[in-house]
Amino acid sequence: MAALLGHDDQALTRVPDQARHPWLSVATQRFGQTTALSQLLLGATLGFGMTFWDAFLALTIGAVVLNAVAVTVGVIGQREGLSTAILTRWTGFGHAGSAMLGLIIALSATGWFGVQTGLAGVTLADVAGVLPAPVWSLLFGIVVTVIAAYGVRWMAWTAYVAVPAFLVLLVWLVLTNVHDIPAALGSPAPGAPIGMLTAVTLVTGSFIVGAAIAPDMTRFNRNEWDVVKQTVLGITLGEWVISLAGVIIAHGLGTTDIMGVISRSSGWIGALVVVTAVLKINDWNLYSASLGLVNFFDAVFAVRISRAQVTVMVGCAGSFLAAAGIVSQFSHFLVLLGVVFPPVTGIMIAEYYVVRRWRKEIISTRPRVPRSAPSWVPATVVIWPVAAGIGELLPFGQSSVNSLVLAFVLYVSAGRFDLLRMRTRRATNRKVVGEASAA
Repeated sequence: MAALLGHDDQALTRVPDQARHPWLSVATQRFGQTTALSQLLLGATLGFGMTFWDAFLALTIGAVVLNAVAVTVGVIGQREGLSTAILTRWTGFGHAGSAMLGLIIALSATGWFGVQTGLAGVTLADVAGVLPAPVWSLLFGIVVTVIAAYGVRWMAWTAYVAVPAFLVLLVWLVLTNVHDIPAALGSPAPGAPIGMLTAVTLVTGSFIVGAAIAPDMTRFNRNEWDVVKQTVLGITLGEWVISLAGVIIAHGLGTTDIMGVISRSSGWIGALVVVTAVLKINDWNLYSASLGLVNFFDAVFAVRISRAQVTVMVGCAGSFLAAAGIVSQFSHFLVLLGVVFPPVTGIMIAEYYVVRRWRKEIISTRPRVPRSAPSWVPATVVIWPVAAGIGELLPFGQSSVNSLVLAFVLYVSAGRFDLLRMRTRRATNRKVVGEASAA
């Protein structure tokens, strides 16, 4: 455990210039996030109800929206070198809102970590035939926990291995199951038609949460142009390559049952498709969960705890829950948690770029973190749930995008009418627990 204490990755401080990473390193991890099984399933859903080229258009439009969101909020993370939860203290939420958001991020990310760990465990048990699924879930969860505990450098090397491996296995999956690809590209949709608006809604909704918490990753970028390059490359290629593979499979086999196709593939190769797909996104699930909890304890209790130690504890808990099969029962709750993230992004963008009530404070203190922040912002307490609720209820558009735009408009309006003045301030005097250094 002592060896992990130096791997806090500036969980509560700004990432210094010397700790920034080359853009390709971060881009590989971003691409790894968007090349998940969910994107393959999304592609199959679109392909079942659309022609190949209509699906391509829907994926492209959705990628443009996701890129716009991820780049805009990601640049904030790059400039300030702070994680999403920490940034929200000075971008409209204050300490109380930041603590709540950190806890929501931790619950959501830990939940999805457990769900995907359980999926990997079941797949490995089916192929190996020597240990039950719960044991495989524990083993897989422990491996991912160690990777995430050691931080972004280990996660980068994991992406260097897992991303190419997954792409090779994906090509093999397509070629062995779809024997006439040109015919699949030109064939009509095998299922009930899907409209373009619905398709774009599915695409944007599939990764809007990942786009919303982009600062967790972009704080390691060296400049704004690196953020643009890594985001556009990672998200666009992720949508095109992985989702279009799903489209081809749906056209070639007339099914959306991607997991069935994988399970019928040759033994360990099919299992490796699942393992590599889960591995390169699950370490980031656990990493974001640890950042959210570190922020929560700092904001609520003024106690600074080790990110690496939190990762180990959360990873072990998530792995045991996955082994027990409990986490999968909360998948609907996890989807519901995803509703709260888009309005957060809208408020952050509105405050940082337009309203700028606390912009001077966060910029003037570089390279340190401001010693004080609003305790809470009453207007945000209202705007956040209202935007999320109305965004879900509107009968048009995509709910996540609707709530993001509505939160942006409402927060800018509150700033224009001087409704953001009510706040108290508090100093951030922390006590350090379980850390070797403040780095």
